[in-house]
Amino acid sequence: MDIKKKHGTPHQHEGKKDEAAPQDHVEIAAPASDADRIKELEEALSAKGMESAANWDKFLRERADMENYRKRVQKEKEEILKYGNESFILEVLPALDNMERALSHASGEGDPSAIIEGVKITFSMLLGTLKKFGVTPLETAPGTPFDPALHQAMAQVESADQEPGTVVAEFQKGYTLNERLLRPAMVSVAIAPKE
Repeated sequence: MDIKKKHGTPHQHEGKKDEAAPQDHVEIAAPASDADRIKELEEALSAKGMESAANWDKFLRERADMENYRKRVQKEKEEILKYGNESFILEVLPALDNMERALSHASGEGDPSAIIEGVKITFSMLLGTLKKFGVTPLETAPGTPFDPALHQAMAQVESADQEPGTVVAEFQKGYTLNERLLRPAMVSVAIAPKE
């Protein structure tokens, strides 16, 4: 809409003739023809329609990409769960082979000391493999203070030789995985003897 300003005083107040300052007069241009206006609106609508179609296409592509990403992550997760222990298993297999050899020697007329040595070597191999993967045994020698966060008390033993609340014996070794408790050690705990 065109607005033009004209200077002049078409209607001057009575009592003041030519003394008054010129006033602004607003003149509105004639509206465009209906056909021109319709053409403008159709062009604007067409442009918005093309923009809308482009945005819809972008949305569909992004949605397809997101769905493909979700499927890929799900597949990777399944493969990790299925094959994630592969490197650990490959490390354990030599120890299993040594156990198999020890058992075959035990069933024959082999030297018992060789069998014991083979089992010791296998134990060391297994322990070394576990350490590679962040698994370490808890040290719970007799006299170690009982810690309920690391130990599970299986029995209380009256002992005059050890302080009350300390480990007397270990029934089953405990382990940590990357410094987090994996399995508590099962122990007996000293208590003061009854008088």
